[in-house]
Amino acid sequence: MSDNYIPSTMQWVADQVAEYEASGGTRANTLRDTGIPVIIVTMTGSKTGATRKIALMRVEHEGKYALVASKGGAPTHPGWYHNLLTDPSVMIQDGSAPSAYTVREISGDERAEWWERSANVFAPFLEYETKAAEANRVIPVFVAEPAS
Repeated sequence: MSDNYIPSTMQWVADQVAEYEASGGTRANTLRDTGIPVIIVTMTGSKTGATRKIALMRVEHEGKYALVASKGGAPTHPGWYHNLLTDPSVMIQDGSAPSAYTVREISGDERAEWWERSANVFAPFLEYETKAAEANRVIPVFVAEPAS
């Protein structure tokens, strides 16, 4: 990742990432006031080559994480989706320090299994799925595995 960090254009996301990182994951570690834990994902921007950071729902299983590109069920994928396709090497911070991971987009039974896990953590994903389907979009799901 480059040292050229560009914060999110959504101020609340930029603020949450900054607070999470500054506190070693002890503050700003839930989605607003829901109490649902988040992780910080650091990636390389596909267009800029700059470092980009987002907070995503914490969906963890056996040391792996689901990264759900829901964008609230919008008709298009979030910008970070393209970043992961371009460069699957990411850092994930789940607590005090980030670790290196490699992501891959999943489909079929594997996606169904991770989708169920994700919806169990954050039920609104089910509503987002319906909204996205109305726009003929399937919400992409990535699995992040520890880098070797």
